[in-house]
Parts: sequence; C-alpha cells; structure tokens
Amino acid sequence: MESLMLLTWMLLCSLLRPSATQNPPPEGVLNCCEGDVLFLLDSSGSVSSYEHSRMLTFLSELLLPFSLGEDQVRVGLLQVGTQPRLEFGFDTYSDQSGLQGALRGTKPLRGDTNTVDALRMARDRVLRPGAADGARPGLPRVLVWLTDGVKPGDVIGPMAELREQGVAVLVVSTGPGNYQVFRQVVSPPIESHLHFVDIDDMSIITEDLRNAIIEIIRAERINVKDVSTNSATLQWRPVLSGLTGYYEIRFGPLPSGGVGGGAGGGTGTSPSTGGSQYQRITQSADSSATRLTGLKPDTIYTATLTPESNEQAFNTLSVNFRTKPEVVSPAVVTVSESGQTSVRVSWGPLQPETVTSYYIEYSALPRGKLHAVTVGRTQNSTLLKGLQPDTTYLVTVSARHASGKEKAMSVKVCTQEETPALADLQLTTVGSDSVQVDWKGSVAGLRGYWLTWEGKQISDPAQRSSLYLPPDSLSKRLTHLPPSARVCVSPIYKTARGEGLCCTAQFESDALAYGYRS
Repeated sequence: MESLMLLTWMLLCSLLRPSATQNPPPEGVLNCCEGDVLFLLDSSGSVSSYEHSRMLTFLSELLLPFSLGEDQVRVGLLQVGTQPRLEFGFDTYSDQSGLQGALRGTKPLRGDTNTVDALRMARDRVLRPGAADGARPGLPRVLVWLTDGVKPGDVIGPMAELREQGVAVLVVSTGPGNYQVFRQVVSPPIESHLHFVDIDDMSIITEDLRNAIIEIIRAERINVKDVSTNSATLQWRPVLSGLTGYYEIRFGPLPSGGVGGGAGGGTGTSPSTGGSQYQRITQSADSSATRLTGLKPDTIYTATLTPESNEQAFNTLSVNFRTKPEVVSPAVVTVSESGQTSVRVSWGPLQPETVTSYYIEYSALPRGKLHAVTVGRTQNSTLLKGLQPDTTYLVTVSARHASGKEKAMSVKVCTQEETPALADLQLTTVGSDSVQVDWKGSVAGLRGYWLTWEGKQISDPAQRSSLYLPPDSLSKRLTHLPPSARVCVSPIYKTARGEGLCCTAQFESDALAYGYRS
C-alpha cells in the first residue's frame, strides 16, 4: 500500500514539474496584454487527484508566456469545494517564478461542488473593481472556469450577473456535462470560449484558449503626451516585441468634419494615405514611442499606428490630439516687491530661442518723464528704481523677436506711500529738571536725528542746546533743563533736515508758579 502511495506521489510530482523540453513561450505574447484573469478551478470530491494535477499542469502551460505585473497581466486562482478558497489573488504574483511555484503547490479541497458560493466570492471580492483584492478599474476582466462538468449547481444566474458587470466568461469542461448550461454561461463567441476536452488531451486546446484570452485583454492602444505648440510624443504598447516587423506611423491635420480630441488622445478619424499634409515614419519592432515634429500650433491632428508583421496580424490604431496655441512673449506681466521708490516687474514666458531682448518703458501718470531700460533675452524681471512714493506708473514690457516682430504688454503699478520719518513725540518728567524724550521714527533713508531744547529766555545761551543722535536712537534723557523748556526732534536726511516735532516740558516748579499743587 505504501509503495502504491509513493508511486502515486512521484507521478504527481513528475506531472507538475516543468519539463526540460517544455516548449518556449509563443513569440509576441509577453507584452501583448493588460487585464485581470481569474481561474475558477473545480477541486471537489468528483475531481480525482490525477485530474486535478492535469488541470494545474494545463494552467501552468497556458499562463507561462504572459508577462505578469501591475502594467501587464494579473492572475488569481479560486478553488471550488464545500468551502471555496481563494488560493491567491491578483496582487500576489508579479513574475512567472512565483506563479508557477504556487500552481505546483496547490492542493485539492475535496467535498461538494459549491460553485455558486465560489462565484459569489469571485463577484464580491475578486472581480469587483476597487475591492481590497479586486480587479483594476477600466481594464478587461476574465473568468475561466475549469470543471469536470459533474453537478455544477445553479450557476446560470450568478454567471449572468458577472457578464452584466463586464466580465468575460470562458469554460473548459473535462467531462460531458450539460452543454445547454455551459452554452448559456459563456460569453460569445461560443466556439472559442467553450471547450470540451478529455483530461489527458487538454494540451490540444492550450493555444486556442490562450488566443481567446489574448483577444479579450490585448492592450491595443496608443496615447499622446508632452504636447507642445509644434510637437508631441506618440506612445504605444510594444505588441511587436519578439516578432519581426516594424511600426508604420502616419500623422497630419484632421480632415475637415473629423471628430477632434484633446491632448490626451482618443479614437479618431484615420488620416488619408495620400496628400502632402500627412507625414509617414517607421519605427523598429522593439520601439514603443516616437516624437512627432513640425506640427502647427492650435491644430487638431490625427495619428495612426499600424504594426506590420508577417507572423501575426494587428489592428490599425488611431488617436486625435490638439497642439497647444502659440504663446508669444510677453504673455503676462506681474508686479512684486513694491516699495516707496522701487518696484519689480516680471514677465513671461521666456523664449530665448526667438526673443533677442526685452525693452521696458515706464513713466508716472498722467504725464511724467519717460524712462527706459533694456535687458537680455534670458532675463524675465527687472527692478525699477528712483520712483516717487505714492505714485501710479505705466510700465510697458516689449519683446523684440528675431523675426523683426515686436510684442508689448502694459501694466499699471503703484508705489507705496511715504512713511513719516518721525511720529509720536512724548516727554516724561523725571525729577524737577529732567525729562525722558521718546519718539517713533523710520530708520530707512535717515542719517540721524537733531534734538534741541530751549528755555523762555531764548537770548540766553545757557538756556539753549542741541544734540545729534544716530538713526537707530529713539529716546534720550535730558537733564538740567530750564523751566518750561521746549524740546524738539527733527529727522536728518542726506541733504537737509526734515520737519520735526516739539513738546514743552512741565516741571513741578512750573506748576507751583501758576498756583497748582499735585
């Protein structure tokens, strides 16, 4: 008995182990597709261990050529038994090594053929876009059901729900089964999506089933990116990878009456093969992008991509896109760093390939003197100095283009109001003949402050005095002042002394002289 079990185990291992003489992957399949494929594998008690191993070997050979990953094909395996089990989901394996090892290690569940619960799990957890283990939104979804055809259960309703949700259903039965049931559950065309095959002859349908899956998940699409005023990049899926051949690209303005598309692309009208407006280029079989140049600004173009190969036929794909409108500098003029006597003017966009220089004119409104400055073609801002405070200026930025054309744009700017150099003079008496002098001032542009005081007898030199203070001084204590001394503080500018503020100091002795007591 033990010898028989050992022999059976060795037979299973030999069936599941990849053969050294296994056929190489079919050319052209590796980069062909993008989609999520879930295999529903019957491993209930009606399926023998030998049949289960043959189904897994079939899956191994079927899936071996595909490139796996987020931008390629993703595979999941859901087994049918009394308690259906998801062996691995779409996010589990991103390479063939991991997937093939998982298939070799899959054990049957046994028990009842609970296909209905398995389909509910597939619908709610695996094939539903956006679910934790679910399919990717916007990509093809495929369910391949491998069964021995024995008592599948009431599967017509659940399968119909999946088809209504956009899932393509394919069926492989290794037993006679109920043809009418299987015919109702598969997606059309029935002749390529429904297969009856003996368990020992499954390899004869491998290529047909693989081609049927490829037709559903083939990533035949092109898109446009990096669109400018005169160029755009055309990208496509490298469907000729591994094949001999080339890509033929034709592009030109969309014929009158065609349907336009945005810069992101979209299916559009194919350009005519004739006419001088259309250009034709070719790219090698291993390429996946090319730059379209010599385009006109703000124009709808259509481009077609035709993969040419003697080994396999491919569809011609097309896309429409609109080039960006031509922007001639300056298109925008802005103001920043506005001060009392200066302001920064900026412009854009920079176009050093077409602009030779920028010419900036400015004058105070309404009839101020005109000033001008010229800057290089790589400069996009300049600081205008020597302006009058609290004044409105008209600034005009002109771009001198190499073609001889000139474009100008004007903007009004306002300088800030002049901040008073001196404010809020306060005197605080300290004792009988001293005061604390405090004031608020603006340091910018000042050379200092001139502090003076004088008594009632102006003609008496002993009752007059003055003092210079640096620009960062905002207080000073004066002592030995005469009664009712008048204290003044004036700002000192570069060329003159400005208007000051004055206050009279009142001491206790002054108040007694007038009959006041504290």
